[in-house]
Amino acid sequence: MQNDIAKLILRLGVGVLMLFHGVHKIMHGIDGVKALTVKAGLPEIMAYGVYVGEVVMPILIILGLYARIASAVLGFTMVVAIYLAYGSSLLALGKTGGPVYELALIYLIMCVVIFLQGSGKFAVNDK
Repeated sequence: MQNDIAKLILRLGVGVLMLFHGVHKIMHGIDGVKALTVKAGLPEIMAYGVYVGEVVMPILIILGLYARIASAVLGFTMVVAIYLAYGSSLLALGKTGGPVYELALIYLIMCVVIFLQGSGKFAVNDK
């Protein structure tokens, strides 16, 4: 029972917090993501994948609906975000001493945990 509650808390934490990023992009656009995508030599259309990664996948994770797949996609989104935003400065440290890409890395790690552990009992499809 405690493991299932822990999985629920993890899913809700990752899903809700990442959804804030997605809603921000819905409200304010993805011009910054487009610029990073083009700068990396990728087609601009790929920037629209951020809506899938930061809106659709967090909702699936919150619900526990195909949470393993959704966490894998969100994790991939974080890998791409780290590459696009910090690729040239992976060794750079922020003002507080942590890596500049620390937040995206934490999301990536939590997605790996959700992928490995599954969604738990308190989910639409409890696997």
